Amino acid sequence: MSQVGLGYLRLGQPLTTLSGGERQRLKLATHMGEKGGVYVLDEPTTGLHLADVEQLLSLLDRLVDTGKSVIVIEHHQAVMAHADWIIDLGPGAGHDGGRIVFEGTPAQLVEGKKTLTGKHLAQYVSAGE
Repeated sequence: MSQVGLGYLRLGQPLTTLSGGERQRLKLATHMGEKGGVYVLDEPTTGLHLADVEQLLSLLDRLVDTGKSVIVIEHHQAVMAHADWIIDLGPGAGHDGGRIVFEGTPAQLVEGKKTLTGKHLAQYVSAGE
């Protein structure tokens, strides 16, 4: 539980008190010992403090280092900046989206600044320098 950043949970704590990201990480913790090779996470940073995001990124790195594939659907810029590969869908949301508008590394996305995600990620990365 502590490897997925949930060491603070109490035994018997109702699932209804957990955020979506916490529930996903709880499920991840239960499956980490299995032989499965692909993990798909949808917004796992929801409700997380920045320090917890860093811990989650470290966990995902460890999974990849052991030969697992990790696919993350995420809007959190720290996660995007940390990714090995990004597939950006757009050009907008809802009916205006759904097409691949970029595919490549975070550095390529930031360099091009051709998509809304690329522009925002470039601002995030430059603010951290």
